[in-house]
Amino acid sequence: MANTNAPFGFSQYSGNGSAPTYEQVPVVIAYNASAIYYGDPVEPDANGLVVRSDGTIAAAGIAGVFVGCKYLSVSQKRTVWSNYWPGSDVASTQTVEGYIINDPNAKFVVQTGATGATQSTVNLNIGFDIGTGNTANGLSGAFADVTTAAVTTTLPFRVVGLVVDPPGSAGTEAGAYNRIIVAFNNVTTKNQTGI
Repeated sequence: MANTNAPFGFSQYSGNGSAPTYEQVPVVIAYNASAIYYGDPVEPDANGLVVRSDGTIAAAGIAGVFVGCKYLSVSQKRTVWSNYWPGSDVASTQTVEGYIINDPNAKFVVQTGATGATQSTVNLNIGFDIGTGNTANGLSGAFADVTTAAVTTTLPFRVVGLVVDPPGSAGTEAGAYNRIIVAFNNVTTKNQTGI
């Protein structure tokens, strides 16, 4: 059975923390920035805020993986907890508190693109394509871009394994759209380059 093309972003696989929060840390999201979906890689901006990454990674690396937010909604007149940031719906005087995973030891499961990953991809660094997020469920559309797999040190993730268990489950077949396990390679908590 072939794998289905249904990217879901970067889903935490393991880390140092414990359920339910693992290593989530609060950050401030840039006012009226683009929508950020659960599982999207985010990057820091020059003002100390975070924005959805466009896939082009600066030397300082990504800030982490987005897992939700809290904000005072203008339209709903209440505090909203959400797994994605819609990109607006706060007054200019308010801030959006986002939550990211940036623990250098965290690992994530992510779907690959049409190229798929093989065992020879393990231990290479890899980029991603941001894809299109889903406003109905708040999930990211990001996926690993296997065509970027290389020893390039500035790539944001490192492939640490292929998802093969349980056999026959979604994303375990070799080839296009299979799933891999990645760890941070170029994240701001590991990088000494300032912004």
